[in-house]
This record gives sequence, C-alpha cells and structure tokens, in this order.
Amino acid sequence: MVEGGLKKVPGKTVKIAIFHDYFGAIGGGEKVVIEMAKCLDADIITTDTDAVTRIDPTVRVISLGKTIAFPPLKQISAAIKFRTCDFSKKYDFFIFTGNWSPAAAHRHRPNLWYCYTPVRAFYDLHATFLSRQDFITRQLFRTWTFFHRIADQRSIAKVDRIIAISRNVQTRIRHYHHRDAQVIYPPVDTSLYHCKEYGDFWLSVNRLYPEKRIELQIEAFRQMPEERLIIIGGYARGDHAAKYAEKIRQNLPQNITIRGEVHDEELRDLYARCRGHICTALDEDYGLTPLEAMASGKPVVAVDEGGYRETVTPETGILVKPEVDSIIDAVSAISCHPALYRDACEARAREFDLPGFQKQILREVAGTSQ
Repeated sequence: MVEGGLKKVPGKTVKIAIFHDYFGAIGGGEKVVIEMAKCLDADIITTDTDAVTRIDPTVRVISLGKTIAFPPLKQISAAIKFRTCDFSKKYDFFIFTGNWSPAAAHRHRPNLWYCYTPVRAFYDLHATFLSRQDFITRQLFRTWTFFHRIADQRSIAKVDRIIAISRNVQTRIRHYHHRDAQVIYPPVDTSLYHCKEYGDFWLSVNRLYPEKRIELQIEAFRQMPEERLIIIGGYARGDHAAKYAEKIRQNLPQNITIRGEVHDEELRDLYARCRGHICTALDEDYGLTPLEAMASGKPVVAVDEGGYRETVTPETGILVKPEVDSIIDAVSAISCHPALYRDACEARAREFDLPGFQKQILREVAGTSQ
C-alpha cells in the first residue's frame, strides 16, 4: 500500500486521491473506481480492502482500517473513519465515490463526488428497507436513518461538484439533494470482451442484494427447465444482504447455479459463452453488467426500470415488466436466435467505451481543481 501518484491535466499537475467506501465485494462501483484511479494516476483511500487485489493488484491503496461487520455498524464505522481522517495536506484534489466517503468532504477540498446514487436506504428505498424489518429493528432503523440523513445532507453540502453516473441518478440528486449534476456514464473496456459462442446457459451478474430481485430470475428459470441460468456475485461481510443471499440459495432447481464471485478472466469467459444476460434490479442506478454482456455480443433481458432504460435498446435486447411471465416470454424469444443481436450489441457497448470516459473525467478534474 503506497502513497503517491501524479497526473498531468491541462495546465496543471495535481496529486489526486479517490475516497471509496470499501472493497468488501466486487461490483460495478469498485471496477469504476479502479479505472478512475488508473486514468488519473490517483491513490485510493478506503476501508475494507478484501477485494482490491482480486480486481487489480497494481493500484495504490491506503486503508483506513476495517469496518464493523454488522449492519448498520458497518456503514456507521465507515462514515466515522472518513469523517475523522485527514489527507488535506497530502493531495491537491479529492474525489468521493459511494455513499459514506463524502463524510470526508468537510476537510478535503477542492473535490467532486462521482455519485452512484444518493443513499437509497435514506431516500428513495427508505420505505422498502423499513418493510423488511421486524418491529424492534424497524425502530432502530428509523433512528439511524433519521440522524444519518442529516449528517449525509451536511456532507453533500461540502461537495464542490457532483457528477452522476446516469440520468436516473441525476434525477435523484436533484430531488433529494437539490443539486445539479452532470452525467458521465461509467465505462466498459470493450477490448477485454469477445464472443465465443451462444451456449446453453443464461448469465446473471450482480451483488446478491435484495434490491437485485434475483428471486424473479430464479422463479422464471424454475418454470423453464429447458434453460440454464448461472448467477455470479457476492456481498460484503456485514452488509444487509447475508440473509437474502442465504435464502435464495435454498431449494434451487437443477437448472440454476449460484457460483458466487469469480475472477475477471472467468467472468469474461462466461460472458463470451453465454446465450444472453438477465438483469432484474429494482430501479437500477445505471447497471454496468448489461454493457459488459453487449461488449461480448450478447443480448440482454432487463426490467423496464432505472438505468437499464438508458443502455438497453430494442436492437440489443428486451425490456420487460418485473414479472416472472414477462421474463419467461423475453428469454424464450431471444433464445431462438440470440446471434441476431450481436452486431447491435457490440456497437452499443462501444458508445460507452473506456477512452470516452477517461477523456471526460480528465476534463472535469481539470476544470474543478483549478
């Protein structure tokens, strides 16, 4: 773990640090942080570092220590670590990603927040999170979100500039934080992906969180025994997903396999060989996995909500209602001729390719840090 990192941006040389919540699991957010750090030659300051070396062991990481592996103490301990740390004299510019790292904004300026989403448990999914709790836990959850929503608003007030990962998130920022934000879509490095075949299985790649509604996928494929589904993904220790992840593993039909987290090389091979990709997340912030599938020439079945509306087109897949029957109809339709989607999928993925993202991020850092 090394400190340092210089990056020349037009007219100025700045030393940059990226604050990220934690690397307890591998997801789209973690991949974007890695790409941003490499583009800007920045250091990453974070808490749990379990998954960093599984993504890219070459990045420079400074650990603030472990969080408490129990919700919401995990989130609270992360926010405290960011709020109390001080790197203000070591860097010239600061980027925050995730939900808890903006707690450092009061001490680290100039800065920008690359916003994956305002904290969903505090804002748009507050009622959904409440409904999952028993009576006692519900009262504790209300208390936590009440006070930490206030702290969150104060932290975001110290952010100089906000960039949203999608128009969907841009709307949430305007609604909950009353701030304007530019949109810069997270990238997919299309050079890493390719198509080998349209095999005998569908692929699902997501964190094993309740918001991903993986039970919809499982029930749909339970009713399609002639189709196979491989589910890839994990969750961070101490997050709210442990019980859900355990529940969905119970009574799986023989045509569904949950494989947990896999290395990038294995994941890209699965993309290359699958028949198609399926996504069912609730009002997804953006969704990087559909673009990874498209970069592999594979069509996508996604729920007609959130960020999927910004990436999936009629030429690259089918947007469906979040219902089992709708998913079954779309999977069955695409399975007949998945290769017909290949050219359009690859072309769509190139619209979100890595060089465009790098150019936009460099321009924004240059403008904000001056």
